[in-house]
Amino acid sequence: MEAHKAKILEVCNGIRKNTLMETLDIEYVDVGENFLIARMPVSPRVYQPDGVLHGGATVALAESVGSAASYVFLDGNKFFVRGIEIAANHVKGIREGFVYAKASILHKGRTTQLWEIRVTDEEGALISNCKLTTIALPKEG
Repeated sequence: MEAHKAKILEVCNGIRKNTLMETLDIEYVDVGENFLIARMPVSPRVYQPDGVLHGGATVALAESVGSAASYVFLDGNKFFVRGIEIAANHVKGIREGFVYAKASILHKGRTTQLWEIRVTDEEGALISNCKLTTIALPKEG
């Protein structure tokens, strides 16, 4: 099982090159039966003007991990995955360290999926709670 988890994380981290995930230094760090976790460092690169984590960077992290989870759990060789709606409630600011985003499936339909993404700090305190809807589009041929 550990080798399988390592392979999934290797694939997820391998597709970051030349993407927003690489720009924001998002790294996939854990996967389970129905979840995927990514982390992002909090530094001036992702601050809003007053020196705390920008909500847009948080949402980019949430959509990245939710979409990657859809890719992993729906067989990305057969489908293109696209985020079609995201909502976020930001409840706490953070200035340093890492934030962790855990995407957990709420609904796994054939066409649409609903993910809850909890973004927490290193101690597990809630920073943002997000919901992402993804759509799976069949690849041709």
